[in-house]
Amino acid sequence: MPTTRHAVVGAPCWVSLMAGDLRSAQDFYGAVLGWTFRPTALGPEFRVALAGPSAGGGPVAGIGALAPSLGTAVAWTPYFLVDDADTAAARVRERSATVAIGPLAMPTGRATLAADPDGAVFGLWEGRTLPGWSVGCGSGPARLELRTRDAFAAAIFYGQVLVWGSDERESCEVQYENHEVLVRDGTHTVAALRGGAIGSAPDPQIRPRWHVFFRVADTDAAARAVSAAGGIVVTPPAAADSGRQATLRDPDGGLFSVVDG
Repeated sequence: MPTTRHAVVGAPCWVSLMAGDLRSAQDFYGAVLGWTFRPTALGPEFRVALAGPSAGGGPVAGIGALAPSLGTAVAWTPYFLVDDADTAAARVRERSATVAIGPLAMPTGRATLAADPDGAVFGLWEGRTLPGWSVGCGSGPARLELRTRDAFAAAIFYGQVLVWGSDERESCEVQYENHEVLVRDGTHTVAALRGGAIGSAPDPQIRPRWHVFFRVADTDAAARAVSAAGGIVVTPPAAADSGRQATLRDPDGGLFSVVDG
């Protein structure tokens, strides 16, 4: 995990994937996104993904081996920085949401895995963070979105758990723009909460979940590489407001998007 405290409390401070097979996941993301990997202080079952040379080579995300006993789905998960993992976990439970794992002590901090009231999975992190890592700048992901049925209700939940909009300390700010709830750390947008169709049947495209966008030099090349590496192109490359992008799925089912950066 990260090594120096840096992020604003309440902001996303890391994204990670618990993969079915660590070696296979490294092969897949290396082929599709050009990542390389290095060991971490968390042990032999965890790796930090590093961006390719054209993207500066900095840390992007974490990948770990999923323990069979956990019984959780393979998915990209954002972690948000908190002052106290126990207090934040209590806030989650008080709001009829779920704390699935933790807080667990780790070499550089304490981690909690939770789900919001609509079932979107996210993490809480109390500890040291990577200097310079942030969504939307540096080597971090290009974009982080919560896709849910009621963005305003979600903003209230996360705002209360993560203490967004505090007048008493530095915190994330929340604003509404272009039909999205945007979360800013004072310098740029670090997350967006988007409302979907209320009452729609559960569907891989609309069920409440956090979704990560990674930068690539060529979206079309990344989409071609997915099929060759055993993954699936869910949504082919197409132009969008934030750039040409595609939604992809790794061989274990992990869903993510790529955008030209």
